[in-house]
Amino acid sequence: MLKNPRLQLGLALWLVAMTGVLALSVTVIPQVLEKAQQPVPENIAIVASMLQSGVLVALAAWAGAMLSRPVGLGAPVIERLLAGSGAWRALRPQLLPATIVGLLVAGMLVFFGNAAPPQLKALGQAFEVPLSAKLLYGGVAEEVLMRWGLMTLLVWLPWRFSQKCSDPPKTAYVIGAIFITAILFGVGHLPAAASMGAELDTPVVAYVLLGNALPGIMFGALYWRYGLESAILAHALAHAASTLVAWLTI
Repeated sequence: MLKNPRLQLGLALWLVAMTGVLALSVTVIPQVLEKAQQPVPENIAIVASMLQSGVLVALAAWAGAMLSRPVGLGAPVIERLLAGSGAWRALRPQLLPATIVGLLVAGMLVFFGNAAPPQLKALGQAFEVPLSAKLLYGGVAEEVLMRWGLMTLLVWLPWRFSQKCSDPPKTAYVIGAIFITAILFGVGHLPAAASMGAELDTPVVAYVLLGNALPGIMFGALYWRYGLESAILAHALAHAASTLVAWLTI
């Protein structure tokens, strides 16, 4: 057993995030392979995807666990669960802001879904991402990767090398990290769109970047102010609520 609490935290977040990697791999990759011009064996593709994502999630989980505390970021609910006390006290202040942001982002997802370029609308009908994958991968794995791993690193770097570890990180560093992470969050969705057959023309690129960066900014602000779990809850709620709206309007 790991005795270092920070390593325990990183391992716990990695394990939880890997449920999302598994859910996405087994549900989406077979659909991609069906439309691939040079398909590979499904089992090999799933294992390769999980290994690649597993390494990235592990790096993000470790980076966040090691670097978050010095810069005032954290996952207070999970940390207290691992410590065996006070989890509800840590969760309670996160619920309202996470709910508000989650519902706002759900509205954005519905709007962007209706305003999607025609080719993305067609692909959305051809590819089905189950709600379980949206909740576990989008809600958990992406937040561990982007907020916990990348955003934490982007706050830590200027704090360590420019601010010389003195005092809490400057607000400008945190806001900069939120925006950079959100933009990269959008960029990271472009290969997925291309793998499903989308032509990355200007409308598609602008749509993907804007449709992911705006929620990413809101999730980053939640992570900064309330902790990682608030971003996870908001992200998952956004997918759940927008999916419910889609079901009700079919």
